[in-house]
Amino acid sequence: QVQLVESGGGLVQAAGSLRLSCAASERTFSTYDMGWFRQAPGKEREFVATITWSGTSTSYADSVKGRFTISRNNAKKTGYLQMNSLKPEDTAVYYCAAGLTRNGRSRTEYNYWGQGTQVTVSS
Repeated sequence: QVQLVESGGGLVQAAGSLRLSCAASERTFSTYDMGWFRQAPGKEREFVATITWSGTSTSYADSVKGRFTISRNNAKKTGYLQMNSLKPEDTAVYYCAAGLTRNGRSRTEYNYWGQGTQVTVSS
């Protein structure tokens, strides 16, 4: 069982930046791929980015490619999502997740989820 806790959300103006963190409770986190998803009000939870357990491969949704960067530090049992050039449409609750499927882009491919952190981008 891996518990995940997100932090770093908040209110930011358009074009600003935020860095989200995802802290894991277990060292086995280093064996899981990690993903970030987001859910805006009235919308389904959508894929944002994923990184393999080793950190050697990443994948992004088209809507965030070039603006967001996913990374991880297995020694610290922590994953990150650096978000630059934020837009109002990036406003959502952001969730981190851990799973065994390589480069998974579907919610069903992740076994463990955090509680989410709110990101609000004002125009």
